[in-house]
Amino acid sequence: MNTTPLWTDQYPRPDDLPISSDLPSEVDVAVVGSGYTGLNAARVLAKSGASVAVFERNTMGWGASSRNGGMATPGLKQGMSTIYKKYGVEKGREFWKASVAAIDLIENIVNENNIDCDWARVGHVALASKKSHVTELESYANWIGKEFGHKMRIIPRDQLKDEIGSDYYYGAISDEISAGIHPAKYVFGLVRAVGNLGVSFFENTNVESIENNVTGFHIVTSRGDLKAKEVVMATNGYTDSTLPGLKPKVIPVGSYIIVTEPLSKDLQDELSPKRRMYYNSKWFINYFRLTPDGRMLWGGRNDLSVDLDLEISSTILGREMRTAFPQLKGVPITHSWSGQLGVTFDLMPHIGKVNGVWYGNGYSGHGLSIATYLGTELGLLISGLKERSPFQEISHQTMFFYRNKPWFLPMASRYYRLLDWFP
Repeated sequence: MNTTPLWTDQYPRPDDLPISSDLPSEVDVAVVGSGYTGLNAARVLAKSGASVAVFERNTMGWGASSRNGGMATPGLKQGMSTIYKKYGVEKGREFWKASVAAIDLIENIVNENNIDCDWARVGHVALASKKSHVTELESYANWIGKEFGHKMRIIPRDQLKDEIGSDYYYGAISDEISAGIHPAKYVFGLVRAVGNLGVSFFENTNVESIENNVTGFHIVTSRGDLKAKEVVMATNGYTDSTLPGLKPKVIPVGSYIIVTEPLSKDLQDELSPKRRMYYNSKWFINYFRLTPDGRMLWGGRNDLSVDLDLEISSTILGREMRTAFPQLKGVPITHSWSGQLGVTFDLMPHIGKVNGVWYGNGYSGHGLSIATYLGTELGLLISGLKERSPFQEISHQTMFFYRNKPWFLPMASRYYRLLDWFP
């Protein structure tokens, strides 16, 4: 079993990416992090005429942008009804529309730049793991339809066979606008597209300090120093203490994935007749899909930590997968890997500034679409092409007990496991 992501095993970092060698003495904007957020901010900024340098501690797209499940679905981690109550109807509608527009944005980027990344608008199915969840899902679908005119289909249990080859679930709702993608192909395609706009990329380059002074920012990297008029921290779940004050705003949480060997066409058709994206209604959510080459991909949170042994993870996730799909008993698991999400205390994505430095983070499992969207928003705001974003206008909640290490995650893990255990 491989403990590297399937995506980069299938599509390794191309050798001919436009990586720079000579560090400039000054740029308009320095971007820290080469995932979807940083690359899309750089894309917009370069189009506006700014000089941009992107710094990556590892190799381009190394983090969650090449490790995620490749699923783009509408909505945010925080429930829309809660968002309505907390931020009001007008803001709530903006957040919902942004989550839908984010999926269209990926499609536009893919088409505009001819990125071959297995993009497919196949829709998703949200599955009720308990009888009590059926009513909740139906109420959610009806509420979304009433508030936004967004149609979701309610699927009774006796009709689930049309959507999924499993008897484990009690009902579901489906949404046709969701999509699947090959994450590594997408992120490396973005690197090429952004590089074609003149952006400089620096791999294996650690940003060691960022000093805000009268004339702009002085940035110290492991490759040398440079000046920048603006800086974007696009590190999300991999945020460290380089910029004091940013780490307490985002919590790193581990998300774990396994994939099987390629399945026969008949078995693929049985398990996923419409090749949907899936997720269930548990607190410790599972998300799953067939990969473009016909494997079952199964992901989940496990214990919220970022360092669970990948053999143990494979055992846990494999048991969950075979509970839902007994047909996969005996089918080998070929890959087990993990990546780090960025989660916020209010479960909302945020755009903001710390010590004058821009940031976007807190996607909480919706990073494929929302990171693409917030990266684009950051580029538009910094370039002056947009005056505001709702993600910039909400307070970013922090807690006094978290500054560096998320020591509370094991307790949270046990709590959510307990909730999932009750009927």
